[in-house]
Amino acid sequence: MLDEYYDQQRRDVMATSYQRLVRRRDGLANWRLIRYADDFVVMVSGTREHAEALREEMADVLAPMGLRLSSEKTRVVHVDEGFDFLSFTIRRFRKRGTNKYYVYTVPSKKAIEAIKGKVREKTHRSTRVLELDRLLRILNGALRGWANYFRYGVSKVVFKAVDDFTWNRVMRWIRVKYKGRNRLTMKQMRRRFCDRGWRFAHNGVVFTGAASVTVTRYRYRGSRIPNPWQPKPATAQAC
Repeated sequence: MLDEYYDQQRRDVMATSYQRLVRRRDGLANWRLIRYADDFVVMVSGTREHAEALREEMADVLAPMGLRLSSEKTRVVHVDEGFDFLSFTIRRFRKRGTNKYYVYTVPSKKAIEAIKGKVREKTHRSTRVLELDRLLRILNGALRGWANYFRYGVSKVVFKAVDDFTWNRVMRWIRVKYKGRNRLTMKQMRRRFCDRGWRFAHNGVVFTGAASVTVTRYRYRGSRIPNPWQPKPATAQAC
């Protein structure tokens, strides 16, 4: 219902760039609703007062259905402050060395802490019964799955930071597991548990991490994305 309500308004008064230009000239706001399941964000081209009025209007639309906006999750923020949506942080920055501003999407702090927590769990001392190759397989799977979700954004630096964190955890894991009588030296570590450079490898399994996932910037799919609940268009039948 929320989609239909705001889509109809947009089609009526904001369908063309000219209509949107006239609205802004007349002191009115333009907006677009982006929704995924029960999470949504409304992008407003206008003032803070416009955004707050739209929030109140949205609460009125949801009320007859017995729904209400979460006071904890619902915020009115400027894009320069940034906000989290679907585990991404979306924020506008000035590009270094220029006077141009761009909107960037990066993994949120909460998402980064979540994957670090998973790495801590998988490199806990209770996992030292595993062989190193088994641990590397587990970590590669977890990091690749996480990175596949966040590959559409400015994630390259974050992926490297997560891999560095994982590398340090694995380093400590190896040193404790294989310490023997004496602590392993860095030279011994590299000779026994790395292939080229300082990349961990054991029994043919290599640590690839999150950085092995290729980052793709902002895949635009248009404003009308089909879904399984939309009726299929009628097809003409030959007589």
